[in-house]
Amino acid sequence: MAVTRTFSIIKPDATRRNLTGAVTAKLEEAGLRVVASRRIRMSQAQAEGFYGVHRERPFFADLCAFMVSGPVVVQVLEGENAVQRNRDVMGATNPANADAGTIRKELAESIEANSVHGSDSEENAATEIAYFFKPDEIVG
Repeated sequence: MAVTRTFSIIKPDATRRNLTGAVTAKLEEAGLRVVASRRIRMSQAQAEGFYGVHRERPFFADLCAFMVSGPVVVQVLEGENAVQRNRDVMGATNPANADAGTIRKELAESIEANSVHGSDSEENAATEIAYFFKPDEIVG
């Protein structure tokens, strides 16, 4: 299987509880390697642009408000089948439905404050990576 890249965000609920290391450890234990990482405070404009695909959904404003409520960690992850591997270790969006051992089952507070975001396809991963990182900031 080919080594690919995906995008991950450690969300404000997890950074507030000092879980950046715990989340990263789970990603690494799943065979993913962090090749770029930055702790940022997302601006309202960044949040609205990043989640623009959801603009017409009823949760859009709350999602953006949550994502700017505290620091986040944006990361580029690399590994075999990285998108699916990351989604597997994150678990279901709703922590109540997530499998044991996944990030969301163990660390999420709720369906809204579910600790992590991950790209859902290689195409979206490329777009999301480029939204936050320049190519020379990714060191594989």
